[in-house]
Amino acid sequence: MTRTEAHIINLPKIIDERGNLTFIEAENHIPFSIKRAYWIYDVPGGETRGGHAFKEQDEFIVALSGSFDVVVDTGKEKKRFQLNRSYFGLHIPRGQWRSLENFSTNSLALVLASTGFDEKDYIRDYTDFLNFIPKNITNHATPPINPFEANEIPAGKSRVDDCVLVDLDKNHKIKGNITVIENRDQVPFDIERVYYLYDVPGGVERGGHAHKGLKQLLVAASGSFDVVLDDGHRKRIVTLNRPYQGLLIVPGIWRELVNFSSGSSCLVLASTKYDESDYIREYDEFNLIKIIE
Repeated sequence: MTRTEAHIINLPKIIDERGNLTFIEAENHIPFSIKRAYWIYDVPGGETRGGHAFKEQDEFIVALSGSFDVVVDTGKEKKRFQLNRSYFGLHIPRGQWRSLENFSTNSLALVLASTGFDEKDYIRDYTDFLNFIPKNITNHATPPINPFEANEIPAGKSRVDDCVLVDLDKNHKIKGNITVIENRDQVPFDIERVYYLYDVPGGVERGGHAHKGLKQLLVAASGSFDVVLDDGHRKRIVTLNRPYQGLLIVPGIWRELVNFSSGSSCLVLASTKYDESDYIREYDEFNLIKIIE
C-alpha cells in the first residue's frame, strides 16, 4: 500500500574502494515512475527553496552532497527532515506543502518527480493549499513519441562521435540554480534508473564496461572528471565539470571515468533498470562484438 505521509527511504549503498555508488529505480526503490529529474545547487546561505505543494506530483529528494532540511506541512502538522547522506532520501506524496531550508555550503539537492512540469499542478498560495482537497488521479495521457527513435544506432555500429554533449537549462535564481531534465526532451528516453558515484578517491578509475542497449546521460553534479569513450576504433576524452551539461552515451561504447576531482559526484540518468546481461565487462568481448557486427 502506498504511504500517504512523507517518509525516509533508505537506498542501496554499494561500497567500493574506488568510490561508493547508490542507485534508485523507478517503481522499485521509489513508488512512482520518473518523469522529471532536477537538481538545485549554488544556494546562498540562509535561503529557503520551495514553499509550495503539488496537486498530483510525488517527489523524492536526496542530498547528493552537503545537507539541508525539508519541512513538510500536511496542513495539520509539520515535520522537519534533515537530509545529509547520499544513500537515503525523502518521499513526499502529492498534496503536501514543502520547503527546503538550512543549506550547507556546496550542497546539492536531487529531486525526482512523478510528472513533467505543469504550472497548473503547483499550489503556491498557502491559503489555497489549506483549502485543497486531493482527488484520485487517473492518467490516460499517451506517452510522447520519441523524436530520436528514427536515428537509433545499432550497438555494433555506434561510434564515439555518436556520444554528444547536451547543454542543459540553467535556471539562475538568487536563491540558487536549478537544472531540469524531462523524459524524451533533454534526454531521448524515459528515465528508469538514477545512480550516482561519490566519495571517489583521487587517482582511481570507474567504469570499464559497455552496454548493449542502455542509454545514459552523465553529469558532473559536483566537481569534475573525464570520460574516456572507445568504439573499438577510436578513443575520445570528454571532460565534465558543469552541473548544467551532460554527456549522452549511446549503446556499444566502452567507457571509463578518470581524473575525479576532490568532492566530485557523477550523476547518471539511465534508460533501463539494472540488467547484468546488458553489460559487456570484458574488453576482448567488446572488440569481438564490434568485429562481428
